Amino acid sequence: MKTLKNIKYIGLIAIAIGFTSCNDESDYEEFLDVQPDSGVVLPTLTNGSVDFSKYVALGASFTSGYTDGALFKAAQENSFPNTLSKQFVKVNGNAITLPLMNDNIGGFVFGSTVVANPRLFFNGSGPQVLPATPTTDVTTSLAADGSIFTNVGIPGAKSTHIDFNGYASLNPYFGRIATSSTISMLEYAIAQNPTFFTLSEIGGNDVLGYATSGGDGSDPITPTATFDFVFTDMVNQLTAVCPNGVVTNVPYITDLPHFTTVPHNPLDPTNPSFGPQIPLLNSIFGALNPIFNAVDPARAIVFSETSASPVVIHDESLADISAIIIQQLNASPTFPGFIAQFGLPASAAPLVANLLGATYGQSRQATEADLLVLPSSSIIGTVNTANVAALMGQGLPQALAGQFSVEGVSLPLADKWVVLPSEQAEIKTATDGYNATISSVANSKGLALVDLNAILSQASVMGVEFDDYNLATNLVTGGLVSLDGVHLTARGYALMANKFLEAIDATYGSNFVASGNVAKAEDFGVTYSPALQ
Repeated sequence: MKTLKNIKYIGLIAIAIGFTSCNDESDYEEFLDVQPDSGVVLPTLTNGSVDFSKYVALGASFTSGYTDGALFKAAQENSFPNTLSKQFVKVNGNAITLPLMNDNIGGFVFGSTVVANPRLFFNGSGPQVLPATPTTDVTTSLAADGSIFTNVGIPGAKSTHIDFNGYASLNPYFGRIATSSTISMLEYAIAQNPTFFTLSEIGGNDVLGYATSGGDGSDPITPTATFDFVFTDMVNQLTAVCPNGVVTNVPYITDLPHFTTVPHNPLDPTNPSFGPQIPLLNSIFGALNPIFNAVDPARAIVFSETSASPVVIHDESLADISAIIIQQLNASPTFPGFIAQFGLPASAAPLVANLLGATYGQSRQATEADLLVLPSSSIIGTVNTANVAALMGQGLPQALAGQFSVEGVSLPLADKWVVLPSEQAEIKTATDGYNATISSVANSKGLALVDLNAILSQASVMGVEFDDYNLATNLVTGGLVSLDGVHLTARGYALMANKFLEAIDATYGSNFVASGNVAKAEDFGVTYSPALQ
């Protein structure tokens, strides 16, 4: 079988007209000599009961401003803590200090090794990695010049990392700013004697790594009991120094476009690399489907010649019927004749039976309940060369080995590309447990709470209104989530900042929202030009 063309991001438009479209006459106000007067007199801004003179932001990638798969200067400047800080300065606050990267390329270089890729940009049809080399070198630490930064947002940090001494040696983003190799993120933040803090998205990475790896076990979910302990402890330590702050809960990350963009049925019969192969594929699976139907009809694999077909996946939650497949094929008097169509002698029947059993013992076609991770879009339909080599090592000719190695077609997609319903349930259970603890701790300490979970859930269904814009979670076109499918756009972070201000007003008696001291959507974009470097 020929290698199928890579499945493109489904539903993306070639040109993002909606990004700059004018909604009403307010879009043209900048061209008027005299700005219109709404006639509304807003109240004077007050800080309520909060001292904003030393604001410290503690968290992970959202806090840092991570966008488009990278951390870079412009994104850091559009981070929600920086946007909040600009409002705090209007009362009694000081500007937050940002550990700016060297450029707007993104990525990371350690010595001569690129350890993180440059940022993504929109190439007209989908996300693409910026064709540039990042220059930030972690061997040169910003902490060496004595600088202290009040945005302590560290991409990749889990709840268990926040108070982990030695984390600077494991995470280069923290290594850039840590004043010693043994100081923890929490100690670094507390040492600055904050008068106000934000503690955001703690727990997000505790489930995100599991989800982005398809629940394959390489990055397990942090147990709820562990999260409960470390979160309660870090809030206790923070509030012992600074009693006023805002915390956020954890969204259902499977609502993000990283998990909702690639459809379960991307195999198009009009694709010239796939359509002509359908009769042969159905013939091959026709030898297995009687076995599947006898065990579980949901395992039967059939490709449609008239409509899009689901990919074939490996589902480890299924009972392994490899032995049954091998036994039934070896017992079939027609199986030697079946493999003859591939140019194999009858003596190869036991070998092929074993290979088919090992490959399809826990396979099925995907359903709408399965979530395919975003990177799978560039894998589906390609030939897995490692599998080709393995099959050739078993004695199959190269051409035949290639036919049985097409990802998602003749070779079931591996666990890392698919978040199964059972894995989604594990993520939800953990998220609900984390959020119950976050809410309880916030209430017990009198802290403001931002419900990121509800905001993202709304955005994924109907969008969230932000001035004249409706921000949704569609990749590229939604305006809320950046090109990596997980982190927010600059406008998304501005919306997040406003949600913080709402929570601060409600808890501490300030009036940022009522006085109009909030972020304006039109001041923040949703994408960065590839020319910005």
